[in-house]
Amino acid sequence: MPERVTHPVAAVVVELGLPHLDRPFDYLVPPEMADDAVPGARVSVRFAGRVVNGYVLERRATSEHSGTLASLRRVISSEPVLAPQIAEVARQVADRYAGSMADVLRLAVPPRHARAEQATRRPDASAEPPAPVDPGEWSGYTYGTSLVSAVQRGHPARAVCTVKPGEDWATLLARLVVNAVAGNQGALVVVPDSRDIDLLDAAIRRLMGGAHHVVLQAELGPEARYRRWLAVRRGAVRAVIGTRASAFAPVLQPGLLAIWDDGDDLHAEPRSPYPHAREILLLRSRIEDTAVVLAGYARTAEAQQLIRTGWAQPVEAPSADRRAAAPVVRTVGDESELTRDPAARAARLPSLAWRTARAGLRRGPVLVQVPRAGHTPLTVCAHCRSPATCGHCQGPLERAGSPARFRCRWCGKPPESWRCPTCGDARVRAAVIGAQRTAEELGRALPGHPVVSSGAGHVRAQVPAEPAVVVATPGAEPSAVGGYAAALLLDGDQLLARPGLRSQEEAVRRWFAALALVRPGSAGGEAVVVADPGAPAVQAVVRWDPAGFAERELDQRGTAHLPPAARCVEVSGVPADVAELVELLQLPHQTEVLGPVEVEPGEPGDPPRVQTILRAPRGVGNALTGAVSAAKGVRSARRSGGTVRVRVDPVDLG
Repeated sequence: MPERVTHPVAAVVVELGLPHLDRPFDYLVPPEMADDAVPGARVSVRFAGRVVNGYVLERRATSEHSGTLASLRRVISSEPVLAPQIAEVARQVADRYAGSMADVLRLAVPPRHARAEQATRRPDASAEPPAPVDPGEWSGYTYGTSLVSAVQRGHPARAVCTVKPGEDWATLLARLVVNAVAGNQGALVVVPDSRDIDLLDAAIRRLMGGAHHVVLQAELGPEARYRRWLAVRRGAVRAVIGTRASAFAPVLQPGLLAIWDDGDDLHAEPRSPYPHAREILLLRSRIEDTAVVLAGYARTAEAQQLIRTGWAQPVEAPSADRRAAAPVVRTVGDESELTRDPAARAARLPSLAWRTARAGLRRGPVLVQVPRAGHTPLTVCAHCRSPATCGHCQGPLERAGSPARFRCRWCGKPPESWRCPTCGDARVRAAVIGAQRTAEELGRALPGHPVVSSGAGHVRAQVPAEPAVVVATPGAEPSAVGGYAAALLLDGDQLLARPGLRSQEEAVRRWFAALALVRPGSAGGEAVVVADPGAPAVQAVVRWDPAGFAERELDQRGTAHLPPAARCVEVSGVPADVAELVELLQLPHQTEVLGPVEVEPGEPGDPPRVQTILRAPRGVGNALTGAVSAAKGVRSARRSGGTVRVRVDPVDLG
């Protein structure tokens, strides 16, 4: 008799998503299902009078349940789709984000397609791994060569890589992928969008062909994506590149987990429990003891926190090399420019920007970056336009009723004796961010040159080397053959004044990404940042100092008790439901409760909604999310009220 028949109890996680049922349940395995109900298999069971699906987590000889166990209803598929390490990751992600394991598994395991299961190829034992490649560009980075060697040998290196301007980031990461696979290990790289996938896919194919990796993204369609995902689960391919959902890809024996541009908000999952791809990979690296790399032109406060604590090492080019590779970046505030153009600081396109654009067009294409379209209300200092924040909790101020009244969006308190921490002015004003008809303006002002637009709905991948004005929104900047001759970064003050925790960091990330496409200063590349020259974010860009800015940002987050120095949980819903959940909380010591504050309803006609922020020191962050999960469980068991949305450290906090 096969040994697994002697383990007649299956621990099953059921796809319910109810907080009070967020645990495995034991079921008997009938003899006729013993060979198919393997750990990781999809099954259906009867639960509370209805049929639901689930996954077998493990088989056991006995159960701790004292009553009679129900039997599995059927085995949907004997394919072990839920790998043990992914099950553990899903459990920890659910705990980290105060969610349920069932909700995480909906993100981690794609829906089944029987035809794909039958067609997917099995591992080919005769397939030879690719040959390793030399470190190449990594040799110009501190610890770069050591990182490549560690990945090939399967050592759990942990690195935050700051890519220098003009460097082909896709080739850098492709070298790590190839060397991981050459060492008979798996590799996983998560990128923000399909444009990044195309670049990385092409780089990997140049180095090792296309036989050892697959692309996972939603655009493939359900069946094609499931077929590729199964090829990874079965070990037919060793490497995966994809967008945020691929962070759960079940690569076998992973030797590399990497993420490109972890500050991009596309890495944040918009579905419950709203995990971030970076945090998923960091949890996986601990569970699977594998190398993890965070790479980008900029550096997030979360990445800097990993360096500060010693958990990860910085991998970066020497400062002299970074600056030599960067374009010459100027601002509108130096004395010579103010003498020439007294209105330079207030103008959207000061004379310096016009001169730079005209000079650049004599050498090649010119990139013009403008903020995204739309109108976002914000409150700023009436004198220097710095964002106005609450003196009590550091949350953003917003208009409350009449034009002259303001309140904090987090704690709801009106500002008392408010003064701008930047200039000392006591006045605040409302403003809006909105992209103007920049392409039309430039077309009229610079006749004889084509104007190319790249943005939502029509994103260009590349433009030729011929002179042209390329107007793009952040993230949609096409590359230029030979690099851009010049770049104009417009509306910088509005970008810096956007509401939200990450406005400064996001501005720096967008600017570095755009400037990385410009030729180095030695080749005539130049750029103008139209923003307050005294702003730390602007100075970081002028000096090309992403590490220094990230360190400063992390210090400010610590002073203001904001992520990653603290854990913040946003609770929103109708007032009665939010109040009930908050009342049920057994909060850890030093937790602050900010709010409730009324927020705009989701759809016209929806009932009023409120938001409460729970904030606790980083050291008790897990206790805070545990308390929230417990309170959600009590409400779920009572079946009281409506849904309350819970988001942990949301990227759009504020």
